[in-house]
Amino acid sequence: MRLMKVTNSLSELMDIASHVLSKYNIVPQDIKVIQNDGLKSLWRFNYNGETLCLKRLRHTLEKATFSVNAQRHIYTKGGKVPKIHLNTSGEAITIHNEQLFVLYEWIHGRDLNFTKSADFVRGIEGLAAFHAMSTGYQAPEGAKISTKLGRWVDQYTSMRNRMEKWKGIASENPSHSGYKTYLQYIDGIIALCNQAIEQLEKSSYGQLTNKALHESTMCHQDYGSGNAIGTTDDVYIIDLDGVTYDLPARDLRKIIGKRAEKRGKWELDDIHNILAMYNKNNLLSSEDKEVLKIDMLFPHWFFGTIKNIFAKNKSVNPGKIAKIAKLEQQKIAILNQWH
Repeated sequence: MRLMKVTNSLSELMDIASHVLSKYNIVPQDIKVIQNDGLKSLWRFNYNGETLCLKRLRHTLEKATFSVNAQRHIYTKGGKVPKIHLNTSGEAITIHNEQLFVLYEWIHGRDLNFTKSADFVRGIEGLAAFHAMSTGYQAPEGAKISTKLGRWVDQYTSMRNRMEKWKGIASENPSHSGYKTYLQYIDGIIALCNQAIEQLEKSSYGQLTNKALHESTMCHQDYGSGNAIGTTDDVYIIDLDGVTYDLPARDLRKIIGKRAEKRGKWELDDIHNILAMYNKNNLLSSEDKEVLKIDMLFPHWFFGTIKNIFAKNKSVNPGKIAKIAKLEQQKIAILNQWH
């Protein structure tokens, strides 16, 4: 199924929701459009005393089949994710005018703010519970399986090679302010890449990833404020569109790195505290922590900043390039203290 660019008026969105919900035998009450971002749209409404959420997806059917059924699996196991309601044909995904729709329960709570200490603790504990409940998922026929298991060495190598290629491009025009700053720091960044690749190849990574997909954890990949809803007793995780099979370290590395980037420094005590929160609901092995440390060593954040110049043709302030490069170098001493 092809993806289309769409822009709908409010009246068109209401008509679309009415047609789609008829396939659930639902006549909504108090329906509101709460998001209208191109293809991705959200409607909230009441029905039989329950609040529900209709979502129009921006993914292909094959990709949606994978993520939607992963959410159903986690929910069935008792994981804190919204329930997905089936249509009258018993299907989780409803197709209307070549567009995909899913009907979720609405979680009554508030978005956790990860900049607030108490919310951050709840958010990390919620992620750990999510990971623990995600194992055992076997994707149905027709799903496009998303997995990063066993591919980190290839990913690291590809990112390093791209940065080396960009070094050549920058060398041809060193007067460009962004290129000049890139050339100033890239050799140290490449050395970090090589160090991480070497450590990963010697680590327990192969042992950890040598398993059937359904035995693996599922990672959210975009977890943080906006994807975690706190209720009185629980933390619900939403927006599972990008779930993939991988090690817990993938989600943890992104959270820890984003926190260091916002603070402008890496702190060993902060890393230890985050892992202590996580371990309450999903205990990490020494091998898990070894791999997390290596993934944090790789200069993911520098790559993410610099690819805006070379891959997306966007301008990046040279000061920002220098700042993230220095942050990448600063973490080496911190990680060397982590035993």
